[in-house]
Amino acid sequence: MGALRARRPAVTPVSMPGALRRIAARECRLGDITALLDKARAGERGALDEVFERLYPELQRIAHVRLAGHVRGTSMQTTVLVHECYLKLLAAKRLAPTDRNHFLAYAATAMRSVIVDTVRAASRERRGGDALHVTLATGVAELVGLPEEEILDVDTALADLARLDPRLARVVEMRYFAGMTDQEIADAMGVTDRTVRRDWEKARLLLAAALRP
Repeated sequence: MGALRARRPAVTPVSMPGALRRIAARECRLGDITALLDKARAGERGALDEVFERLYPELQRIAHVRLAGHVRGTSMQTTVLVHECYLKLLAAKRLAPTDRNHFLAYAATAMRSVIVDTVRAASRERRGGDALHVTLATGVAELVGLPEEEILDVDTALADLARLDPRLARVVEMRYFAGMTDQEIADAMGVTDRTVRRDWEKARLLLAAALRP
């Protein structure tokens, strides 16, 4: 018995409580976001403001991914896109997200909608050449050189995919556009990460076929 006890791995008395504290703090933050979203769905405007404030760095990351490679001056445009997303969610009759992951996925969809609406408006207001100069609803941002056809083609393909299989379209939104991990997507959708990976591969094949010239 003594030999068995001697071989038992030692547990550092400081590291374990520290790890537990970090886990507890993260769970507390996630719980706070869920509670705030509950209040926002009940119509409390300040709660939505608080959610945006707490998740602002993550929303900026998503906006950066959406704009990267399409817009010059991405840092400024990122701020504008997050603001447009806020206005779009604020105008929604009913706020659907119930937790952090669900909210980030919802925000990614809203940002895609803002960009697509902007590009569609640009098709009616070309000013020559391949450059597009479009003012967003805030009157602050100018999107320059957007690949209009590419953005609209991807939007159409995603819409077709959503009609075929809504879950596959959501996986694309969350993984490709929101930059969420497989586990985060799985938690948001109530499925396993293995299901997310399988859906992602299937969605990639369908979208590749739809976008093929």
